[in-house]
Amino acid sequence: MSATTPAAPKPREMMHLNTRSDARGASRAAIHVGLLLATGLLVHASPGPLVLPAMLLLGIVQAALFAPLHETCHYTAFRSRRANAIVGWLAALPALRNWHFYQQFHLAHHKHTQDPDHDPELTPPPPGDRAGYLARMIGLTYWRLQLTVWADGWRGDLSRYPFIHPATAPRVIASIRAGSALTVALAVAAGLAFGWQALILYWIGPQLLGQPLLRLYLFTEHTGCSEDSNGLTNTRTMLTSPLVRLLMWNMPFHAEHHLYPFIPFHRLRDAHTVLRDRLSHVGPGYARWHRDHLRTLK
Repeated sequence: MSATTPAAPKPREMMHLNTRSDARGASRAAIHVGLLLATGLLVHASPGPLVLPAMLLLGIVQAALFAPLHETCHYTAFRSRRANAIVGWLAALPALRNWHFYQQFHLAHHKHTQDPDHDPELTPPPPGDRAGYLARMIGLTYWRLQLTVWADGWRGDLSRYPFIHPATAPRVIASIRAGSALTVALAVAAGLAFGWQALILYWIGPQLLGQPLLRLYLFTEHTGCSEDSNGLTNTRTMLTSPLVRLLMWNMPFHAEHHLYPFIPFHRLRDAHTVLRDRLSHVGPGYARWHRDHLRTLK
């Protein structure tokens, strides 16, 4: 950082924003559940080909369950640690994720942000050509990873994941087994009770349609940022619509979150007010960012 570049405030100077709230977390979770129910009813009511855009909307809201999964990993969605763990664990299931595994993955990402040798989000690294970009965005890499984690959990061997400490591996393995077994059991039960078409309409189809939008969203957070430990330059904040901020629990304020991961989602806008003139990467919007990024690929 040059002598003319303003430094970020020290964590102790931002601790006044560490106001975790069960009420704020419950309110945002209730909104998310309401959107899931509303878009699910829209799928049910949509005739003929109109069911596809309805499934896309449901898929977007389902994919956005990544936001409470992420927030609870930091224990900032709620004041109660138990509420964070329960809500996060359940939010992970529709996308075949596991809360305990992702928490270890994500904390390693925070510890080693943009370090090519240690940041698990850089394995594999961002694609350098359009074919790799397309494969990443449609979710091929994502679904392969989730199924691999399931398989490794049932084998009882997480040695391929260096961010999983051997002391915590048994708990993570037990959680993977419980989550995957519950997911399969619920899918079979729903298929038997409501017909197998219901699984496609309300879960499989929406997931396949919605996850690419989440890939597009997540790809902007660090791609093209500095590969160093400077939180003002290694993470991107995106200026976006209130609806996206609502769905993603204010996580488009991502540089603010990385600098101060103890700040809960409902205070990140306040952190942005403090930091906005110091951030190196503030994107004007997701569509524009991806358009510009594609021009750099072969």
